[in-house]
Amino acid sequence: MIYISTGGFYNRNAYETTLEFQQNQIFNIELSGGLFESSLIPNLKSLSSKLNFQIHNYFPPPSKPFVFNLASQNKDISERSFDHALNSIEIASDIGKGYYSFHAGFLLDLEVNELGKKVKKRPLNDRSEAVQIFIENVNKLANIAEQKGIKLLIENNVISAKNYAEFKEDPFLMTQSEECIQVMQSVPNNVKMLVDLAHLKVSSNSLNFNAIEFLNKCDSWISAYHLSDNDGTRDSNEPFSKYSWFWPYLKKDLNYYSIEVYTDDFSVLKKQKLFLEQMLKS
Repeated sequence: MIYISTGGFYNRNAYETTLEFQQNQIFNIELSGGLFESSLIPNLKSLSSKLNFQIHNYFPPPSKPFVFNLASQNKDISERSFDHALNSIEIASDIGKGYYSFHAGFLLDLEVNELGKKVKKRPLNDRSEAVQIFIENVNKLANIAEQKGIKLLIENNVISAKNYAEFKEDPFLMTQSEECIQVMQSVPNNVKMLVDLAHLKVSSNSLNFNAIEFLNKCDSWISAYHLSDNDGTRDSNEPFSKYSWFWPYLKKDLNYYSIEVYTDDFSVLKKQKLFLEQMLKS
C-alpha cells in the first residue's frame, strides 16, 4: 500500500492535515510530526474507519517538544523516548495498520531547533555503548509490540555533507549497512527496516559508500520504504522522478511505501502516488 506522509505539514496538527488529505482524495496516510493537540487521537480515531493510518517516529507529538532518541545516555531523554514509543505502539494497535516505524538513535542529544540543520560540533557518546542502549530499548519495545500485533520498523539515519564536515565522523546510528546488520541481528523477528532512500543517497555521498550495496546487504530486513529525492548533500524531501537512482533496486511487493515529499501542493502529491504505482507495476 502507498501512503503519503504528513511530515511536511509541521505547522498544523495531524487532524487538520488529515481532513485536508481526505478532501483531496488521499486516504492512505503516514502520520508523522505536526503540532500537539490534546484531542488529536480521539479525532483521528473517528476517521480511522474511512482512512488507513501508519504511525511514524515522532507521532503523536508531545505537549513538551523533545528530540526522540532511543540511544540516549541522558536518563530523562531516554525515558521520554521509550515512553513516547510505548504510546505510539499503543496508538498503532488502535488506529494503525500493523506497524510503528522510528528513526535509529544518535550519539548526542539534539535540540529541537537543530533537526534537519547543521549540528554544532560537541562531544559524542561512545558508539558501542549507544548501539547497545538502542538495541536494549528496541528489544523491550519489540516484546510489547508483539503482544499487540505490531511490527517495528527502524529507519536508517542520514548524515549530510555539512554535518560530516563539522564532526569529521558520523554522530548517527544506522547510516551504513554494517551497523544496520549489527542491530538487526540483535533484535527479534518482529523488527524490520524502513529504508529511507533519500537518507541513503545523502549518507552514501557523505561517507563515500555504495548505496546499492547497502540495499543488497540489508535486503532480508527491508520491509518498507520512504521515497523522496535530493541533490545528494542534504535530505530536502523533493519529488522523485523517473531519473531517481533507486528504481532498479526497489522491492515491488511490500505492504508499506510512504511518499515523504514535502509540499502543500496536493496535485504534486497525487501525481507522485500515481507515478509510484506505475513504477511498482513495471
